[in-house]
Amino acid sequence: MARKYLRTSDVARAAGVHPNTVRLYERAGLLPPIPRTPSGYRMYSELNVDQMRLARMAFEGSWPGRPIRRSVVALVKQAASGDLGGALEKAYQHLALVQSERAQAESAVKLLERWARGTAADATSAQLRIGQVADLLGVSGDMLRNWERNGLIAVPRNPHNGYRTYGAGEISRLRVIRMLRQAGYSMMAILRMILQLDRGQTSDLRRALDTPAPDEDVYSAADRWLTTLEDWERRSLEMIALLESMIRKHRQL
Repeated sequence: MARKYLRTSDVARAAGVHPNTVRLYERAGLLPPIPRTPSGYRMYSELNVDQMRLARMAFEGSWPGRPIRRSVVALVKQAASGDLGGALEKAYQHLALVQSERAQAESAVKLLERWARGTAADATSAQLRIGQVADLLGVSGDMLRNWERNGLIAVPRNPHNGYRTYGAGEISRLRVIRMLRQAGYSMMAILRMILQLDRGQTSDLRRALDTPAPDEDVYSAADRWLTTLEDWERRSLEMIALLESMIRKHRQL
C-alpha cells in the first residue's frame, strides 16, 4: 500500500499556522528538508507535522531573554536534523535553564518583599559618594544615574557641595533594584512596583511587578516576567512530551 503524504496546507492546518509559515520554517532549518514529487510538490509526513508543532511551541509569543532563545532554537534544529534523542536531551537542559531563570526571579521577589516589610538589605553606616556606591554594588555610575532619572530612587545631596550622598536606606533600595534587574525584570515593571511602594502600599508587590498598567500599550516579556517564565516552564514540559511522542512514533516506522 502506497504511503500517504501530506500537503503544505495539511501541515499548516494541523499546526494552526499559515502555509507560508511552514515554508519559512523549512527554509530556516526548523523543519527537515522535505522530499518532493516529480512535479515539485512537497511530501510531508506525520513526523513533519509533529516537528512543525514543536517549532510552533518554541516560536509562539516572545522569548524571555537571549539564552532561552538560543536554547530553544538549538533543540528545534536538533530535532529537525533527525536526532530526536539529542533534541530530547536539549529539551531537558532547556527546562533546567527556564527553571533557573524562574528561581532567580522568585528569589529577587522574596528579597523585595522582606525589604518592603522593613528588613534592611544593607548595613552601611557611612555616607557614600556615587563612585563608591557603584564599586560596592558592581554597577556603573551611569547606571545609578539612570535609575535615579527614571524615578526608581531619589538620592539626597550634600547641601554644601551638591554631591549625591548614599546611606544605608538608599543602598538597600539599590540592592533590591539591582537584584530585580539582574533577575530579568524590566525598568517599567520595577517602576510600577516602586511607585506603589512609595505610596505606602506594601502588599501585592509581586502583582505590581507582573501586571502592566492599562496605559502601557506596548510591553515586553520582561514587563510580565513571572508570568512569562511560568508560561515557558509549561511550554518546555509540553515540548518534552511532544519529543517523547515523536521518538515513539519514529520507532514504530
